Amino acid sequence: MRKFWLIGSLLAALGTGFVALLVVGVFVVAGDLTGGGAGRATGLAKGSVPAAYQALVQKWGNLCPALTPALLASQLYQESGFDPRARSAAAAEGIAQFIPSTWAAHGVDGDKDGVRDVWNPADAIPSAASYDCELASYVKNVPGDRSANMLAAYNAGPDAVIRYGGVPPYSETRNYVKTIRGLEESFSAPAGRLQPSEQAAAAISYAQGKLGTPYLWGGTGTAAQRGRFDCSGLTQAAYESVGIALPRVANDQYNAGPHPGRDELLPGDLVFFSDDLANSRAIRHVGIYVGGGYMIDAPRTGAVIRFDPIDTPDYFGATRVTQAAAAALPEPGASESLRPVDEDREAEKAEKAAAAQGVEAVGGAAVAGGPADVSRGPSAGASPSPGSALLAGAGAGARRAD
Repeated sequence: MRKFWLIGSLLAALGTGFVALLVVGVFVVAGDLTGGGAGRATGLAKGSVPAAYQALVQKWGNLCPALTPALLASQLYQESGFDPRARSAAAAEGIAQFIPSTWAAHGVDGDKDGVRDVWNPADAIPSAASYDCELASYVKNVPGDRSANMLAAYNAGPDAVIRYGGVPPYSETRNYVKTIRGLEESFSAPAGRLQPSEQAAAAISYAQGKLGTPYLWGGTGTAAQRGRFDCSGLTQAAYESVGIALPRVANDQYNAGPHPGRDELLPGDLVFFSDDLANSRAIRHVGIYVGGGYMIDAPRTGAVIRFDPIDTPDYFGATRVTQAAAAALPEPGASESLRPVDEDREAEKAEKAAAAQGVEAVGGAAVAGGPADVSRGPSAGASPSPGSALLAGAGAGARRAD
């Protein structure tokens, strides 16, 4: 029954045009979408952790039953954005953000080189896992979810968890547990078929309504920007239209939910592109999948919002946006360490580069053909899908990196 409700909603939102046919076709091919469902996986989603730390997170994330690699990854992401040089205003240091007193008591020599170095991920990541599991052992007899109790002990101390018989009624602690658990699914390799997104139809409908709008680097669709977008600005606005707040930057949007495989894509999934297929922090482009191998995206300076093929060598992966994971992502204005690739910072760099070369900059990017235009490679000149006037111009030119 739910499958037919989804298809009906999609048709109502998109009409009977080309996009509707793509969407319905993909949902029908998907089969019984209510079957299965992902369990709690122990593996990491493809590229979700930078390659330099993936083996460490996979190994130490299995240190005790309350911990998983995805849970450890979500903590590291929340604490530092995987930045081993991160330092907070509270003097927390390194990729796992240990304060000096906690490091002195709980830091371990993970790489066995005779030095416990908070700035060395080979020490800090094992130390984070060891500290988590030590806390989990303190609260192992407390009723409730053992991972939630472990995280609560990390935030509020094990005494509070024991005293309250579970996650204590502190708003900070409950928000911390909710945030880390919400992020966990975005770092987990799916253990089964993922449920479809109920918000997909309306998000696609919003993006479809922007077809033909000129691209603007740094654009979020404001009146001052004359309703123009860059890639992540478009996806952010599309999901904001259905009540889901996504972060501003494409590589953070990757963590807004679990990650379907290429053969499991459904309309509404976000699709991502990168020059480094082993590191989600290097993602530089995002679009909204509509089915049939196509997405709606804001490609580059000088182009318009349009349909583009997704099957290019720089295709990184996809995210099925969920409310819980999106709500757990860093708030706008969060630490710079959580934004390794920031469109606005890159736009500022482009303006400076354009000024140095005497090229006029428009909205934070050089005009079409200027130094800010970055090719996404084989997508340039790709031919549109046969038989659809809507796809006129699809793939006609390289897509920008943002």
